[in-house]
Amino acid sequence: MRQAALNEALSGFDAVARIWRRRGVFALVAGAVLALAVVALVVLPVRYLATASVIIAEQEPGANTSAAWAQKVGDPADMESQLLVIRSPRLLRQIMSSPGVVDAVVGECQRGRLLGSAEACQRLKTDVGAFIDHVDGRFSVASAGRSRVINISYQSSSPEVAQTLANALTQTFLEDQRTEGANSREVASSWLWQELKQLDQQLREADDKIQKFRRTKGLMRGANAPISSERLTSIGQQLSQAEAARADAAARLQEIKSEQERGPTDAPSVLQSRTIADLKQQLTTVSAQLASAAGVLGPKHPSILALTREQAIIQQRLVDEMQSIAASAQKTFDANTALVNALKKQMDTAKAEAGSATLDEASIESMVRDTEIKRQQYAELYKKASELETDRRVLRGSTRLVSLAELPSKPFFPKKIPFLAAGLTLAVIFGVAAALLADQFARLRTTPKSAPDMPKPVSSEVVASVDAAPPSVPDLPEQAEPSIVPIEMPSPPERKSHLPSVADVSILACLPRLKTLRQMSALGAILQGYQPLAIPQVLRLASEDGEFQQTLHDLVHELGVDQATRPQRIAVTSPESGDGKTTTVCALAEHLAAAGSRVLLVECDLAHPIFAQVMALPPHRGWLRALEHGTPLRDDVLNTEHAHLDVLPAGAATGPVGDILEAINLDALLAGLDDYDVILIDTPLPARNDFLAGIDWAVVCVRSDRSLIEPAVTTVNRSRALGAGDVGIVVTMTESERHVMPQPQVASAAAYAEAG
Repeated sequence: MRQAALNEALSGFDAVARIWRRRGVFALVAGAVLALAVVALVVLPVRYLATASVIIAEQEPGANTSAAWAQKVGDPADMESQLLVIRSPRLLRQIMSSPGVVDAVVGECQRGRLLGSAEACQRLKTDVGAFIDHVDGRFSVASAGRSRVINISYQSSSPEVAQTLANALTQTFLEDQRTEGANSREVASSWLWQELKQLDQQLREADDKIQKFRRTKGLMRGANAPISSERLTSIGQQLSQAEAARADAAARLQEIKSEQERGPTDAPSVLQSRTIADLKQQLTTVSAQLASAAGVLGPKHPSILALTREQAIIQQRLVDEMQSIAASAQKTFDANTALVNALKKQMDTAKAEAGSATLDEASIESMVRDTEIKRQQYAELYKKASELETDRRVLRGSTRLVSLAELPSKPFFPKKIPFLAAGLTLAVIFGVAAALLADQFARLRTTPKSAPDMPKPVSSEVVASVDAAPPSVPDLPEQAEPSIVPIEMPSPPERKSHLPSVADVSILACLPRLKTLRQMSALGAILQGYQPLAIPQVLRLASEDGEFQQTLHDLVHELGVDQATRPQRIAVTSPESGDGKTTTVCALAEHLAAAGSRVLLVECDLAHPIFAQVMALPPHRGWLRALEHGTPLRDDVLNTEHAHLDVLPAGAATGPVGDILEAINLDALLAGLDDYDVILIDTPLPARNDFLAGIDWAVVCVRSDRSLIEPAVTTVNRSRALGAGDVGIVVTMTESERHVMPQPQVASAAAYAEAG
């Protein structure tokens, strides 16, 4: 790389040297080009540019801003449309009627035509197509950046003509916008006034029709409603009052008649009479005097006889008064009954009249509703017509003038400094090209032709390349290419049947850590080991990882499942949460099911039930519900998407679960489920002594990054104490070993060192 950079630098210096050797050619050509640029600057006709500006899509005064108008403001499509309108032949044709425009264009044509007759210029006055072709190429219409301002420019050799044409097109465009807007509003306003006239005539006819119908049907209105409705209401109120009075009289009469057996003096209606009250008071007084005198005087005494007669008279008066009250109640009842009957007849007549009037009122209401709709429509149309008329009178168009073109004082083309800078650049380019070509031609002419029998001279480039080549290595044997010695790869070691042990318990397998295979950032790769994966994702990765599946195959062999002649029961537990117990038992179940074994997966981890979520099972089905309802356990065994894998989840019970694992053992729980090849149980270890009785294997899962071995030893001892047949350890989340393949060597390091 260093040699390449050196060669590039030398080639650059060589080019400069070649130009310096031909500096005369360089100066001649560069001077000629620069002189041509100066001559062109002097000879080329001067052109002036006049620019006028307008702004479009502003809100018009007096007009309501609609959603369509608001969307049009600043729309690039609308800007492009306005640019095309300005450059349209229609507007270019209209500017011919502007004063002084045609004469200015003809004068410009005559000044710019050096040869030929002036007939072509005079034809511009009458030939519209020739006029448009002449001025179209000189107009420039463009938007100013991202704004809504449009610049209208015209180039001419005369500053007066440039100003006149730019202002003429600008004024024509503004007037065209005003005219178009006014015409559209005038057409709309005329149509609206015509519609208003028709609506007014229809409203008048409808009002006359309604009044005539009212007079014909006799539909007079009262204070709040038609007369028939108010009359019906009044009769109804009177009838209600009469019925209430009749009911009151009937009640009083019935009360008096019902109290005749026990004495009418006790009736409430009788007691309400003032006369009865006075007579009863007199009777009480006379009775008291008679009782007082009877204790002193004899029965024949005149005072006793007088008091007795007075008492009889008072009692007779009391009876007469009570009969009078009963007769009055009967008369009141009869009168109220007659009034009720009369009012009912009036009510029937009023109902018939009101029913007929209701139909007529419904017809009138329909007519009135139609009239009100037309009246509202009339009001809205009148308002809109007034607004359009106002807008038409004050309309200035949707386009506003920003500025008219000023008389240009400086030429637009050619500009001295940019023109001379471009001429100088071209002079340097052509001078360099001419110098290099001249040097190349000179080399071709001076290079002698080599004789056929003489060796060609060695150039400096070849010498430099030879000097830079690495020296030969004498230690290497003479051969075209170095031979590659094949290296024999060591064969993988045979798997041991007896793995290392911990606390006299064999380590059955070491499951590797599963990592996702997708592309990730460096930070994501670092954090991957600290972010746990979801169990479904882990199972998917496990099914795709060949090393993991091979380890599961070895674990099956160590457990003796592939050689068993009877159903195997394997309990999987762990010292702590997060040791991979659930992942291991699910992966082992899927591996055995894929191998063709009939597998039942049982969930006994009641603190963290997760089988229903992982395998998309019904949330309430499970052995807890079966125990609670006394149903067979087989009814709650659920099928999965694997043909040979069934699941018995824990499920949910309606009552408290409590320490249910302390009250059962797995042998009793799994009774009747012996038609499977393997039963895998995901369970913690309770305190019940015979919990693992009848279990063939108790597998303890321990993470490889746990620093303490005591929890694993404790779990192994507890498994044995709970009655497990055999106990083994599975180390989870181990890091895979990386085997580095030795590379074949072509040459020794000393040879490369001597070669540089």
